[in-house]
Amino acid sequence: MDVQTSRVVPDGGWGWVVVAAVAVINMTNQSILSVFGQLFVGELRRMNEDTFTSALITNLNSLALNFSGLFVGPAIKSFKPRNVAATGCILVSFGLALCSFATESWHFIVGYSFFVGFGLGLISPSTFMAINSHFSSKRGRAVGVSLAGAGVGQVLIPHVVRYFLDNHGFRLAVLAMSALSLTGLFGAMFLKPLNPPVKHNNRRHIRLLAETDGEKGQSSPLQIVVVATQSKIDEAQPKTESLCRRMGNRLVQAMDLELLKDAVFWSIIVGMALVYTATINFTMIFPDFLGQTAGLNSTVVAFCMSVVAGADIVCRLLLPCITDHLRIPYRVVFLLGTAGLLFARLVLAESQDLSVIIAMSILIGMMKSATVINNNLTISAHCRSDKLAGGLGLSMMSKGVIVITVGQLLGWVRDYTDSYVICLYAQIVLLLVVVLAWAPEIYYRFRMQKRTTSKSMETTVDAAEENVKLNS
Repeated sequence: MDVQTSRVVPDGGWGWVVVAAVAVINMTNQSILSVFGQLFVGELRRMNEDTFTSALITNLNSLALNFSGLFVGPAIKSFKPRNVAATGCILVSFGLALCSFATESWHFIVGYSFFVGFGLGLISPSTFMAINSHFSSKRGRAVGVSLAGAGVGQVLIPHVVRYFLDNHGFRLAVLAMSALSLTGLFGAMFLKPLNPPVKHNNRRHIRLLAETDGEKGQSSPLQIVVVATQSKIDEAQPKTESLCRRMGNRLVQAMDLELLKDAVFWSIIVGMALVYTATINFTMIFPDFLGQTAGLNSTVVAFCMSVVAGADIVCRLLLPCITDHLRIPYRVVFLLGTAGLLFARLVLAESQDLSVIIAMSILIGMMKSATVINNNLTISAHCRSDKLAGGLGLSMMSKGVIVITVGQLLGWVRDYTDSYVICLYAQIVLLLVVVLAWAPEIYYRFRMQKRTTSKSMETTVDAAEENVKLNS
């Protein structure tokens, strides 16, 4: 189902302006997640709330972020990615503004968990769709540069938060973050689609936008056949068809649920969701693992965290240039990143030597960037362009389901065993499942493609030889 679009894309030009705009949006909005503890935990403690409340707020935020996939596919189809991204920025800003006036913990659940989470869920797929339409062979490096904006934000935003907290207090600090997220609207202004869309009714299914000016006043033979076929189907449908069935068909078409008939697509979204869950759990326990299990002081712990972030940012910029030049498939790069994360966790679980920890921190940052960059790219390589928005939404929903099930199980393993090492091994099991499920399938598809290519070349050579004999 790896379908390439027939549309010619510029692979640059205005596309790099779109990349810069998406980097600004990521820097001012996606990086908000990294400062939750710095921004809100102190205020929650003043409200006499415990760690459970903080965990509840962050888990509900992740739930809203991923389950926004229910709406993001139809929204991108009916409205331009620019409008969806701008709506996401407004929701993030509004949610943070609500949090600045919070006096009870449930105010944070409404503002941060639902509004901020849902807004971020709209931003990620819509900005990717904007980039995807402008790039083909350079798509990987374009996505890497845009995601590097989030990494830069994770480095700079904590210092901005610290300044406002120290000098102006909690309320103004959160309002400052709310105003900062609105700068994403400036970036959204530049998310111009590759081709100007034709006017259509947003309530109806999206029309094809690939027609040229000369084709607008006439119908192509293919369109005539499609219309005639559709009219015959409509006439053949029984008039007593139930409303529920019609609504179900509309839902399937709007959300592209027919993708779920593809076993490979299931393997892709479930595998990426398992890697996503293991990454979230590792990010949560890594500082405590370094401090309690490895016995490192807070300075060294902070240094190791900075090493992971630095390697992540650098590889988001450099890795796509290498993989695009070598033309390595996105899913293969994601698989290699998963295998690298598995190896790094295995070494960390077996050794607490400082030099080994630093080396593995670098490797984790590098491999994490490989999975983050190629997440949506893997979906785009497998789905047709008209199904991409629905595919991204379904992928987000699978992450939401697995985070609240398998993610909670990983937390239970850590609490029940009271061991960070065993928790690392539980993460290793998840990553190993993905590697064992993906590797044979990818190898089989590679062998089949190579065999098909060789047969095609043999057929071409035989035809050329026959032509030479006939001419002689």
